[in-house]
Parts: sequence; C-alpha cells; structure tokens
Amino acid sequence: MAVITAAMVGQLRAKTDAPMMECKKALTEANGDMQKAEDILRVKLGNKASKASSRIAAEGVIAIHVAGNTAAIAEVNCETDFVTKNDDFIALANSCAKLVAENNPADVAALSALPLNGKTVEQERTDLVGRIGENMSIRRFVRHQSDAKIATYLHGSRIGVIVEYDGPDEQVGKDVAMHIAAMKPAALSAEQVDAELIERERTIAKQKAEEDSAKAVAEGKKAQSADIIARRIEGSVQKFLKEVSLLNQPFVKNDKQSVGQMLKEKNTTIKSYTLYVVGEGLEKKSDDFAAEVAAQMAAAKA
Repeated sequence: MAVITAAMVGQLRAKTDAPMMECKKALTEANGDMQKAEDILRVKLGNKASKASSRIAAEGVIAIHVAGNTAAIAEVNCETDFVTKNDDFIALANSCAKLVAENNPADVAALSALPLNGKTVEQERTDLVGRIGENMSIRRFVRHQSDAKIATYLHGSRIGVIVEYDGPDEQVGKDVAMHIAAMKPAALSAEQVDAELIERERTIAKQKAEEDSAKAVAEGKKAQSADIIARRIEGSVQKFLKEVSLLNQPFVKNDKQSVGQMLKEKNTTIKSYTLYVVGEGLEKKSDDFAAEVAAQMAAAKA
C-alpha cells in the first residue's frame, strides 16, 4: 500500500478542486496513482473534478515566429514566474521559435545543436542557467508550412495558437485562433479525438452509470437495464466529443452557432492547428535545483 502524503493530497486537490478528504480517499483507493485517483473523483463528483487541464503548475513561456507561409511555436520552461519576465529568457524562447521556422529541426536535440549568438542553443541555455541561477529547458515545438493561410494568437506568453486555414476573410482565422486559446479543444473534429481520451471518458461514464444504478437499488428503486446504462454511457461519450472537438464547440463570439457552422457561413476551412499551454501535462517540481545550477556554473567556468 502506497503512503499517501499531504503533498499528494494537496496536488490532487489543486488539480480537481475536490475536498481534501475526498482526495485522500481517492488516492488511497488508487494506491497513490494520481491519474487513477482523478478518475475516481470524476466518477464520484462528476465534472466538479475535471479541472485538471486548466490547472497548469509548471512555469515558462510560449513563443511564435511567422515568416510568410511558415510559422513555428515553441515552449521553454523554467522554475518560477519571475524568470518568465526576464528579457534574456524571453529572447531565448523567441530565438528558438525563429530557428524552428528557419531550420525545421527534427527534435529538441537538433534544435539545441543549432548556432545562436556565436554558440549553440544548448550553450546559450546553459549560460543563461548559470547567470540566472534557475533551471530551464526547451520542452517542445511545432512547425507549420503550407500553401494555406496562417493565423496566430498569443494570450500573454502562456497560451499560443497557430491555425492553418483556407478562406477569404483573415479575421475568421484570427477569431478561430482566439477561440482555440479560450476553449482549448482536444482535436479538430470528433473523429480526430485521441482514442485513449475517448476510452478514458467511456470508462468513467460506465463506472458512474453503474454506481448510480447500484445506489438506486440500495434505495429500493428498480435497477436500470443494461440497455439504459449503455445508452447513458454512449450519451456521455458523445457529449464529451462535442465539448472537446473544435468544429462542434459553440463559437465564443456567437454561442448560438458552432464553430463548424460559422466556418461554413464564412466559406472557410480549418486544415490544422496547434495549441500550446505552458506546462500542459507537467507538474511543477518541488526539487531543489541548486546542485544542478552549481554544476552548470562550474561547467561554464571550465
């Protein structure tokens, strides 16, 4: 049996807004598995415990660079919000996005090996760690290049969007980019939603339906039939797909129509998009990076 610490309970509460005792019970039942505990809370508390995607713990910035029909988006992480205001740190992130657009590196390692200011990107990062005294890392990037039009949107430095689209009105592309930043769809269409996400939602819906049926029996009511439970599960999955697919979401500037309906009205087609939220899928490390920083400074001196 895993030891459930106060820190684990606090982390789950920060992700879900669920009561402390419910978080502790869920972690105990899940034997310390954070995602499983989150799913258990979803079954017990419904959508009240589904806020994980909006609770981002890691710090950093998103940078975008556009040159003609090529655009690149990059995320560079750090430890504290204070460093995200540092001009040199921001310059590093912007340089990474520009280098991705210009050189199309295969991965972060290839990007890190590119020349920057008479050094490599990795040397520049290492030197910056030594000067600032805080760890930082280049996490990810995406490059878009096509014959389609490109729209971008940066919400501060924490959310970035690139949209490839075909259509006569450039404002539509900008509006869609802003919608994506606000509503954070998981995929362009319901058919493109990741199968693992769908299966997870189906499992949660099944557990919830079965738990409700068992509760009804315990209260002396008639148990729901297998057909009714199956329809409830499928209804929950379809609702989920509508909520997380861009074309099916209510358009933020006019919620009387979906994004898909608005695009059809404007004779516009979305070909692809990229959405980055700082720290998405990460948890802020509680480690003390002093040893690593000292090692980086020693390396820089050597």
